[in-house]
Amino acid sequence: MSLFSFVKEAGEKLIDLLTPGNANAEEQLKKHVESVGLGNPNISATVEGDKIILKGEVASQEEKEKIILAAGNISGVASVDDQITVTGPVAQAAKFVTVEKGDTLSAISKKVYGDPNKYQKIFDANKPMLKHPDKIYPGQVLRIPD
Repeated sequence: MSLFSFVKEAGEKLIDLLTPGNANAEEQLKKHVESVGLGNPNISATVEGDKIILKGEVASQEEKEKIILAAGNISGVASVDDQITVTGPVAQAAKFVTVEKGDTLSAISKKVYGDPNKYQKIFDANKPMLKHPDKIYPGQVLRIPD
């Protein structure tokens, strides 16, 4: 279980998600996770200020990481407290990188792999949240597989 930090000012805007006392926060977050293409996982979410606490079970490390990123890459979210259990095979956690101004997937690939042509690996690791390799933004957090 870990606490992941995000750029609070970056990300998709979800109206009222972080409003204090929002009784629909968990449902809004689950709809968001589903809308980015991650299905309807067996998770629950609690909002405490600018932090989202995720609990539940998922089948893989990859699914867990994508759900964390879907929650953290929302405008106003500063951190995600991961309390999700992986029920499937144990896998090594991916690294995460925060997109900086001027970054491209090729530039990030060159930094982390030494080869700009491995950008597709990063793109694939962040599907379905990324729809196009050119559609990244400063402050967005991405999965970087080994």
